[in-house]
Amino acid sequence: MWEKLLQVFKIKELRSKILFVLGILVVFRLAANIPVPGVNVEQLRQFFDNNQFFGLLNLFSGGGLRNISIMMLGVGPYITASIIMQLLTMIIPRLEQIYKEEGEAGRQKFNMWTRWITVPLAAMQTFGMVKLFQSQGIFSTLSGFQLATIIVIATAGTVFLMWLGELITEKNIGNGVSIIIFAGIVAGLPTSLTQLFAVWDPSKLFSYIGFLIFGIAVIGAVVFVTEGQRNIPVSYAKRVRGNRIYGGTSTHLPLRVNQAGVIPIIFAMSIMLFPGMIANFFVTASNPAVANFAVSISNLFKNQIFYGSIYFVLVVAFTYFYTAVTFDPHQIAENLQKQGGFVPGIRPGRNTADYLARVLNRITLAGALFLGLIAVLPFIVQGLTNIQSLTIGGTGLLIVVAVVIEIMKQVESQMIMRDYEGF
Repeated sequence: MWEKLLQVFKIKELRSKILFVLGILVVFRLAANIPVPGVNVEQLRQFFDNNQFFGLLNLFSGGGLRNISIMMLGVGPYITASIIMQLLTMIIPRLEQIYKEEGEAGRQKFNMWTRWITVPLAAMQTFGMVKLFQSQGIFSTLSGFQLATIIVIATAGTVFLMWLGELITEKNIGNGVSIIIFAGIVAGLPTSLTQLFAVWDPSKLFSYIGFLIFGIAVIGAVVFVTEGQRNIPVSYAKRVRGNRIYGGTSTHLPLRVNQAGVIPIIFAMSIMLFPGMIANFFVTASNPAVANFAVSISNLFKNQIFYGSIYFVLVVAFTYFYTAVTFDPHQIAENLQKQGGFVPGIRPGRNTADYLARVLNRITLAGALFLGLIAVLPFIVQGLTNIQSLTIGGTGLLIVVAVVIEIMKQVESQMIMRDYEGF
C-alpha cells in the first residue's frame, strides 16, 4: 500500500490532481465555517442537540447547516434537482432520447437543465429554513432586505459548491458531489469522538467493544457487496474479412450487485427529509388545525419504527429505479448483437435482453436489501448497544466506503494507463 502511495505522488500529473482536489476541499471547509449574520449561536446549538432530524440534514449539507454558514444547504438542492430530472426522464420520452442518444452533447444539456433547476430549489429551501429558524429563536426579526440577502448568499453558496464539485469530477479523482459529502462526514468525526469521550461510561465497556467489532464487520460487508458482481459470459463469433479472421474470443459482461452505488440511499434520504422539514415549518402556524396536523406529522417522522420502515422501502425502490435508468438490457443486447457477440446458450436480441433483465433483477434484490439494511442500521445499533451518543451512521458509512473505493479505482486506472504508455 505504501509503495502504491509513493508511486502516486511520483507521477507529477496525478500528484497535481490530488493536491488540486485537496485544495478544493480546504476551500469548501473554510466556506462551511463562515456564518451568515444575525444567528443566535447558543439557541442554534441547543436546537441541533435536541433534533436528530436536522442532524441528518446537516450530513448532506457537509456540516454547513449546523453553523448556518453560507454553505448551509450544501449540495442538497443539486441532489434534489438530479432526482427531478431522473424522474422526468422516465416520464418524458424526449428527455430520455436526449440523454441516451445524443451522446456527450445530450448529457451536457441534461446537466445544464439540472443546474438551472438547482437555483430556484436552493432559494425556496433557504426561505423555508430561515423562517423555521426564526420560529425557533435562532434568527432575530429580519427585514425584507436582510431575508433577501441571506437567500441570495445561501443560493450562491450552493451554486459555488456545485461548481467546486464539477471541478473535482473533471480531474477524474472520484465524483465531486460524493467527495464533498464525504468531506463533510469526515470533518464531523473529531466532534463525534470528543462527545463520546465526554460521556464515557466504564460500565458500558463491553457495549463499546461490541460496537467496535460490529462496525468493522459492517465496513467489511459494505466493501464485499460494493465490489460484488455477476459475470455473464460473452462469446464473439469468428468473422472473415479478406484474408484475416476476426473475433472468436470469449469475455464477460460484469453485472454489479449494487449497480446503483450510493445514489439510492441519497435519493431516499432527500425524500424523507421533506415531510419533516415542511411540518416543522408549519408547527407555529396561526391556524390551530394546521399547527396540530404539522405537529402530528413531525411526531410521526420522529417515530423510529415508522421512519425506518418507510426509509427502507424507499431505498429498495430507488435502487431498482436507478438501476433501470442507468442499465438498459435491450440496448446492451442490441450492442452485443451488432458486434457479433452472444451469451452462450441464449439467442441474440430479445432473448438476450430478457435474460440480462432477469439476472439483473435477481442480483439487484440482494443489493437493494443490503442498502436498505445499511440505511436503518443506526436504529438497529442503538437498540442492540443502547449507546445514544455514538451510533454507526449507515448512510455516512456507505458514502465514505464507496467514495474511498471509487477514488482508489480511478487513481489505479490512471496509474495503469501510464504503465501502458511507458511500454
